[in-house]
Amino acid sequence: MDKALYVAMTGARASLQAQGTLSHNLANTDTPGFKEALANTEAFPIKGDGYASRVDALHVDAGFNRRQGAQQITGNPLDLSLQAGNWLAVQAPQGGGEAYTRGAALSITPNGQLVTAGGHAVLDENGAPIAIPPHQAMDIGNDGTISIIPLGEGPQTMANIGRIRVVQAEDARLERGLDGLMRNTDPQQPFVQAQGKSLESGQLEGSNVDAAGALVQMIQLQRQYEMQVKVIKHGDENARSANSLLRLGG
Repeated sequence: MDKALYVAMTGARASLQAQGTLSHNLANTDTPGFKEALANTEAFPIKGDGYASRVDALHVDAGFNRRQGAQQITGNPLDLSLQAGNWLAVQAPQGGGEAYTRGAALSITPNGQLVTAGGHAVLDENGAPIAIPPHQAMDIGNDGTISIIPLGEGPQTMANIGRIRVVQAEDARLERGLDGLMRNTDPQQPFVQAQGKSLESGQLEGSNVDAAGALVQMIQLQRQYEMQVKVIKHGDENARSANSLLRLGG
């Protein structure tokens, strides 16, 4: 009986963890470029002395949904929508390094640094943070090239000041960190700069979370959790009844 209780207990725990993943997805239904996190479970046999009869229902991170989100036209030249398979390179918050996102709603800080909505510095093709000089007009080309007309100058003075680092990355080599940014699972093989048309300016890719579907999954997980708790309760009652019969028989 303890084996059934153990499986039901670990299953209930996995259901709660899956609920947390769905809650995170729902909280990001309006986050540009957000990729839905996936959750799954797998059987994990418990090893040790004796017969291996106990199996843990283990919650596992199944990666993220690769589907592209809907396009939203904004008209803001700092809003970028990346082509499929492309990722924007940003500076990771801890230890520097390079991380990736598809959330390309950019802005310029008072000191001229180009950053994402999360405050992460956008990198250029050489891996350095991009600083934008004072300007009166700015344009980001489809290949990530940034052009400006300096403050107080005419259109004939338009100059290129750098190129945004947009990489082509295989989804299988990307792993989401706790900060929501993606990392290269094999740093020894860096991603290459995307060539040709890599983005569109003036529009954003929306989140690919299906809010209605996530709510349905939450209801299903809640019912699943309740069933697992009932198994635990009935297993405990059966154990009590068995102990009572053993005492009577003694």
